[in-house]
Amino acid sequence: MEPIAHIESPFGSKFGVPRQSGITNDIISFVVFEPQYRNAEALRGIEEFEYIWLLWQFHGVSGWSPTVRPPRLGGNRRMGVFATRSPYRPNHIGLSSVRLLRVEECPDKGHCLVVGGADLMDGTPILDIKPYLPYTDAHPEARSGFATCAPQAKLNVEIAPSVAANLPPTLLTQLREILALDPRPQYQDDPTRIYGITLWGYDFKFKVVGNVLSVISSSDEAR
Repeated sequence: MEPIAHIESPFGSKFGVPRQSGITNDIISFVVFEPQYRNAEALRGIEEFEYIWLLWQFHGVSGWSPTVRPPRLGGNRRMGVFATRSPYRPNHIGLSSVRLLRVEECPDKGHCLVVGGADLMDGTPILDIKPYLPYTDAHPEARSGFATCAPQAKLNVEIAPSVAANLPPTLLTQLREILALDPRPQYQDDPTRIYGITLWGYDFKFKVVGNVLSVISSSDEAR
């Protein structure tokens, strides 16, 4: 197999990427096709579907483990890798359901797919794209093991005025949405620790005390 495309997303590192697709539907990403697959005919009819499946390849990951520690369980309990969506698998393949917003002509990149709710790091290789079919792909009453409900916003986000002043309103809203979900590993709760997250090319620094996450600086302030 070879990648047919890659994603351009706000997430410059694994830290802070939503732990499932569709959790942050307001976050916009672009599926950019490799030159040999920039054929508009290959996308004929795709806009008739509201959601699509992205099959993709974890990168920056090596090896696999028969058991892993899912973040949902606080990193304290091991589960079989095939009972999780961990990247540490024999074949590093990921699967995400994303909302297809539109097909767009991107300068020097041909036709791109504009999608919402992707949980992929910037540059992730895309192996295939398939339409999402609600009548067969959705099973809302199915048992879901240890992941019984969608992650909920759990932190109150406060952004320093000096940081907020440098961000467009849309990006400010998206930053709050992402951070409110608490990107930290669930076993970390050190109020003195400074965390960093890369979004849209900005490096944000924040800390968490109780249920308040405070964004204290961004890379812009150093320029």
